[in-house]
Amino acid sequence: MTQIVLHRRTLLSSVGALALSACSPGVADASERQYADSPFRRLTEAQWRERLPAASFNVLRREATERPYTSPLNDEHRRGTFVCRGCDLPLFRSRWKYDSGTGWPSFYDVIAANIGTKRDFAIGIPRTEYHCARCLGHQGHIFDDGPRPTGKRYCNNGVALRFQPA
Repeated sequence: MTQIVLHRRTLLSSVGALALSACSPGVADASERQYADSPFRRLTEAQWRERLPAASFNVLRREATERPYTSPLNDEHRRGTFVCRGCDLPLFRSRWKYDSGTGWPSFYDVIAANIGTKRDFAIGIPRTEYHCARCLGHQGHIFDDGPRPTGKRYCNNGVALRFQPA
């Protein structure tokens, strides 16, 4: 009987840890190590609120999601680079952008050294969230339903990006 109670406690602890991990920042991959000493990582919440519009703050710092079809970047088709709205780190080349039909700016490739990833259980199923490697700002999620040549869809919140024309 004692063994059953201990297994139940272990199971409940594991379930609790899993539930907490859905809400916690999680562990990002090693690709962001090069930015470990970035001054953007030392900004306070108040400083981020001062730097960013409210919608961008909520997405980048609180991992919110903007409403689909609301971003002007959906219609951005010029040559250039999409950079993190929080710190201007280049994330995507305009030639990698495509219309996924989802209502969010989508890309089939990314400047891999400039993002970090983590598992996200916020909606109850595992997904891969990606964020800016320099400021750790939430960008969006990666899906395996994109076009060739990568088959990936980097589904980005438009308010988390800025476009820099070439």
